Amino acid sequence: MENTGSKCGYVAIVGRPNVGKSTLINALVGEKVSIVSHKAHTTRHRTLGIINRDACQAVFIDTPGLQRDKKRALHRLMARSVGQAIADADLVLMMLDAARITDEDRRLGRMLADRADDTIVVLNKIDLLGRRTVALERLKVASETFPAAAYVPISARKGDNLAALVDEIVARLPSGPWLYPSTMTTDKDLGFRIAEVIREKLLSALHEEIPYGLAVEVEHVGQGSDDQTAVHALIWLERDSHKAIVIGKQGRVLKAVGRAARLELNDMLDARVHLELWVKVRQGWSNSERELKKLGFEIS
Repeated sequence: MENTGSKCGYVAIVGRPNVGKSTLINALVGEKVSIVSHKAHTTRHRTLGIINRDACQAVFIDTPGLQRDKKRALHRLMARSVGQAIADADLVLMMLDAARITDEDRRLGRMLADRADDTIVVLNKIDLLGRRTVALERLKVASETFPAAAYVPISARKGDNLAALVDEIVARLPSGPWLYPSTMTTDKDLGFRIAEVIREKLLSALHEEIPYGLAVEVEHVGQGSDDQTAVHALIWLERDSHKAIVIGKQGRVLKAVGRAARLELNDMLDARVHLELWVKVRQGWSNSERELKKLGFEIS
């Protein structure tokens, strides 16, 4: 930990689904701490990403997208995590898609109305706008719509203008000792990160057929044969009818998921990985706080 005289604070990254929150936190940290998918509500857990700049430590909180449907326990839990992240944060990054401002964005803006002095509006995906004048116009609209301490246009995917965003963040961090060791980049353990990699590959492979009632649980990580790292994971589904979709004809989908996950895990663990996946059914897990807790969700 750092001595007093340093600066440290929590920075919540919030926004509607698919505005690029996870892409941003990965770009800022410099490694993959949160999985990315074009599908809504990919992020389910509150995940920390930590960066250190000189005497400053910024602890970013990646949050799920704003929840409209709160009928299921999973969605209510995700909605609570967004509110808690905002309450806990010293600074809030309100992320917008530069293409358009929506009613969901305005609803979030109302949630943050009393936090304007410590909110930074981040206009993402400016690389998709074409002319610089269009980005400036969108930035002007955002500044007129949402009260905030600063407005920063970026491309999280390409890394454009991230240094300027970090400067704005660091300037507003409160004084205080570092909360985490300088070598730490995330609060999530290895099992969680492996499970998320597998879930990301499932989201990619299943396309629009994806049953959103799936979760991944890592049962074992250890030394395997031939100097390989053995990983055993369960893919939990809510319905028997989803098994055929996830496994695929002659097991092709599951094999493709396993191969894609294994290749990424080889790099993550810097070792050859032997990955075994099993598909099982746990009825109604996403609507039961007891089952969610078993699967590693934080139940407050």
